[in-house]
Amino acid sequence: MDLRINRRRGAGLAALATATVLLAAGCSSQGGKKAQEADDDIVAGKANTPRLKIAMITHAAPGDTFWDTVRKGAKAAAAKDNIDLVYSSNPSGADQASLIQNAIDQRVDGIAITLAKPDAMKGAIAKAKKAGIPVVAFNAGLEQWKEMGLLEYFGQDESIAGEAFGKRLNEVKAKHNICVIQEQGHVALEARCAGVKKTFKGKTDILYVNGTDMPSVKSTIAAKLKQDSSIDHVVTLGAPFALTAVQSAEEAGGKAKVATFDLNKELVAAVKSGDVQFAVDQQPYLQGYLAIDSMWLYRYNGNFSGGGEEPVLTGPAFVSKDNVDTIAKFAQKGTR
Repeated sequence: MDLRINRRRGAGLAALATATVLLAAGCSSQGGKKAQEADDDIVAGKANTPRLKIAMITHAAPGDTFWDTVRKGAKAAAAKDNIDLVYSSNPSGADQASLIQNAIDQRVDGIAITLAKPDAMKGAIAKAKKAGIPVVAFNAGLEQWKEMGLLEYFGQDESIAGEAFGKRLNEVKAKHNICVIQEQGHVALEARCAGVKKTFKGKTDILYVNGTDMPSVKSTIAAKLKQDSSIDHVVTLGAPFALTAVQSAEEAGGKAKVATFDLNKELVAAVKSGDVQFAVDQQPYLQGYLAIDSMWLYRYNGNFSGGGEEPVLTGPAFVSKDNVDTIAKFAQKGTR
């Protein structure tokens, strides 16, 4: 299941709109006007449907620019769909559960949630469902969303992305990498490194760092590189950590190369300059957009992508010097 589903759905809605207009032309002028007005509620560039309140709750840590891109996508969908978007975040699973309860208390019309720490959020999500609030997942929790009874999932299969990353390291003839995890126990991050380790023919070491303390991240990576001179690649799981790892590698003597998951504007520039070898893009703008837009589609047209059985995948896609120029203009706007 991939984004072609969404394109087919879009084409289907467009065809439905065309058929409705043609039918309206054969009716009386009054009937045609009413049909057109009803159609406009569904397919207009900006929805005329009653305003919804949707909560988006993520595990974003302070200062992680990845989530700025997610929010831009969510805001774009909310503006189009006449939605009041209520955004909140906390890297703690327990605190995310409290944010879900806050959303329930506010009587929101839907909740979009990241499942980085799914076990901590099970009870709160069950309460939301009991209150009749539809819940979708995005970005983290691919293995858990169905068993927790959520409507839909939008994101990257992190295991597949990690495996593709490991194969790419084989292609560049890497021998020994450290996979840097900035949040221990985060299911998506752990899956990425597990995927790298599965397909990489060389040696993979896992290095845990405190992602909320960048000076500590820098010193911890540098210390590891100085300790083991056989490490030739540093694999990071977010753009800010990749840029920090470049500094760590320089401090340690500059032998190790850096490759990463995820993009931001500065990371794209680093790929162009060669400071970062390549990146895996999971399209966070698209994740935010689809998660919010799905709520409108479910409420006003009964749609749910994947039929509740399959996720909608937004990645992985590799960005390297070969194709970075096609993405750079979007990254400058903060949407890639």
